[in-house]
Amino acid sequence: MFYWVVKAILGPFLHLVFRPWAEGTENVPRQGPAILAGNHLSFADHFFGPLRLPRKVISLGKSDYFTGRGIKGFFTRLFFSGVGTVPIDRSGGKASEAALRTGLRVLREGNILGIYPEGTRSPDGRLYKGKTGVARLALMSRAPVIPWAMVNTYEMMPPGRPLPKLGIRPGVRFGKPLDFSRYYGMEDDRLVLRAVTDEIMYALMELSEQEYVDKYAASAKVEMERAARAAKKPSADTQP
Repeated sequence: MFYWVVKAILGPFLHLVFRPWAEGTENVPRQGPAILAGNHLSFADHFFGPLRLPRKVISLGKSDYFTGRGIKGFFTRLFFSGVGTVPIDRSGGKASEAALRTGLRVLREGNILGIYPEGTRSPDGRLYKGKTGVARLALMSRAPVIPWAMVNTYEMMPPGRPLPKLGIRPGVRFGKPLDFSRYYGMEDDRLVLRAVTDEIMYALMELSEQEYVDKYAASAKVEMERAARAAKKPSADTQP
């Protein structure tokens, strides 16, 4: 209920100020389970991605969003609850299996599950290698997978920017459902999981028109942070 209250309040404001657009909403089923597999460019994706859909989109978010204290923690919990986020532990190992079970439960209840295969926001606006959790969910649930590509949200609200820029129209493109029925029953085969994930990422690359990078976004972030720190250090030949 709270999801629809937030959407009813924010929706008209976002339409008026940012004039968001959407293509291919007819590709999202009006009932039954479905996986929306999307690129992740910006914090603004949470607002504009599901805006034009008549169904609730449930996403999986790190549990840290729901454990903060004080006023900031209260409003963070309120926001992520309002945009349909279910808290999960993303520390890996058994936590990953718990996240998978949560995703399967959402789908078995007949809901739409929104997932970002890159695992984190793009550090530079490019599309990065997908993690195979989305493939396991697709094969185990046998729910249709719809590519979900955000457009212009990186330019509108890049990492570190607290408020979105005005004058940039965010958009979303929903591709046609991908058919992975030929792989049903093979969810424990790592090569199959990689093939399914790569097919999803290729569809996202075509929809979003992003440059693809064959590495994980989290690794790219670490490399960029190291390079930034190294650039700040004075070189030995410039020291007195």
